[in-house]
Amino acid sequence: MRVMVMIKGRGADEVRIEPTTEMLAEMGRYNEELVKAGIMLGGDGLKPSSAGAKVVFAASGDTSVVDGPFTESKEIIAGYWIWQVSSMEEAIEWAKRCPHDAYYGAEQVLELRPFFEMDDFGDAMTPELRAKEEELARQVQSRQGS
Repeated sequence: MRVMVMIKGRGADEVRIEPTTEMLAEMGRYNEELVKAGIMLGGDGLKPSSAGAKVVFAASGDTSVVDGPFTESKEIIAGYWIWQVSSMEEAIEWAKRCPHDAYYGAEQVLELRPFFEMDDFGDAMTPELRAKEEELARQVQSRQGS
């Protein structure tokens, strides 16, 4: 199963998002373990929310854009991984080994969420829709050089 692991922090702690040399080295070792174990499919750190924007779709049909920073946010996503694991339990065990440091804020959270796979949609995923999704996946992979 594929799992997205979101690295979360609080918006108010975002000023401390710049990693130290020690934390970069520690995270590099952890990523190396994930790769060697065949777990890590991808992942990256994200720039602070001050470099981002939110596109908001209101129920009224209006669309608005809110520029960062999002310091009022209770949670921000600081980075992510995409893992291939045999179970959620395996993902949790790997997540518990993640380097962390109180320097980065009051609380650090890893949120793990499994991806939907085509079979999860049952009969709603018709053969035609499946074929289109598979073709899109091939196109994306070819652009990534995989």
